[in-house]
Amino acid sequence: MADPVRLTGTHGIEPAKDPLPPSEGAPGEPPPVVVDVEAPAGIRNLPLAVLAVIAVILLLQYASAVFIPVTIAILISYALSPPVTSLHKRGVPPAVGAAFVLLLVLALLGLGTYKLTDQVVQIVDQVPVAAHRLRDRIAEHRRQRGGVVDKVQRAATEFDKAAAVATPDTSSGADTAGVRQVQIVSPPFSLRSYLWSGSMTVLNFGGQFVLVLFLVYFFLVTGDLYKRKLVKIAGPTFTEKKLTVQILDEINSQIESFMRVQVVTSVLVAVATSFTLWRLGLEQYVVWGLLAGIFNTIPYLGPVIVTGGLGVVAFLQFDSIPKTLVICGAAFLITSVEGFLLTPALMSRAARINSAAIFTGLLFWSWIWGVWGTVLAVPMLMMIKAVCDHIEDLQPIGELLGE
Repeated sequence: MADPVRLTGTHGIEPAKDPLPPSEGAPGEPPPVVVDVEAPAGIRNLPLAVLAVIAVILLLQYASAVFIPVTIAILISYALSPPVTSLHKRGVPPAVGAAFVLLLVLALLGLGTYKLTDQVVQIVDQVPVAAHRLRDRIAEHRRQRGGVVDKVQRAATEFDKAAAVATPDTSSGADTAGVRQVQIVSPPFSLRSYLWSGSMTVLNFGGQFVLVLFLVYFFLVTGDLYKRKLVKIAGPTFTEKKLTVQILDEINSQIESFMRVQVVTSVLVAVATSFTLWRLGLEQYVVWGLLAGIFNTIPYLGPVIVTGGLGVVAFLQFDSIPKTLVICGAAFLITSVEGFLLTPALMSRAARINSAAIFTGLLFWSWIWGVWGTVLAVPMLMMIKAVCDHIEDLQPIGELLGE
């Protein structure tokens, strides 16, 4: 508790002392009134807390190459821990069970990639053709009907001509009011440089992928080792250890619930989207169903990206705007039902986060970690909320994040 202070009419805020004797003060004036109040300790610690938050943000942004793989590995280990735990109960050592589960997942990913490579290449080849057809359709529509855009463009052209007449000719390179015209020439396109940068990006992604696999394996093998270590170093008192256990259990519970719900809903979205696109006659419906399930992990932005891609492909295949709108609307309806009805029903109330907090978290973590921050925003918010709910001074933050 902070030391009491004294408010006086002549000296302001001073440390509390014994009351002044009546004789103290100017002659003929009444003695000053002494009021004892308590200064909250949080006010004095506020600048230190703000500096600590800024330091953490800068550290997360500067060391993103370390934090991002670790965070992804932790989430994947949460998703793969149930089969490893089940194998361990049947007598399989964690090291063997974790290796078996990881190899099985890699085999399924490799088989799926091999089977769908041709369809992915077809989709990529169709994008330039779709853009060209869309441009021709817009040009034809403008020639037939005209409109406000043409009028604005004609007005802009006339303004450009007027500006060209009013501007003095400096093409000869002569000095004009002491200023020489300089032309910047862009370097020619280098295929070798483009291929080299692309190769380095692929190699970097491959290295990060292997690093994440090793981290996932180690997390699956160690199990609750780090939980026990954190409890041990939390503090000497039983209260501190108990609080640490509660926070870790809450984080584990919410992350496990989130990963379980995310996997189930992504699979349902992928299956429902593939079936709907197949019924509507769209080609490569399996690839688009998988993309819908994968991008479903990104709140708000993921369904919009998939819907835009489907619009391009559907327009290219059917050359019909009404058919394209039907396909895009069906895909968006599936993701909307999942996001507004299915996921809230499966998630526990303690793990729910309000929409404003999720959108703000998307902006913040995207600024910190880029694309990976967009993917990891919701899990990070859930961990922050679990910590804030169990620490008295941070409970207002947890209340702001929750529903």
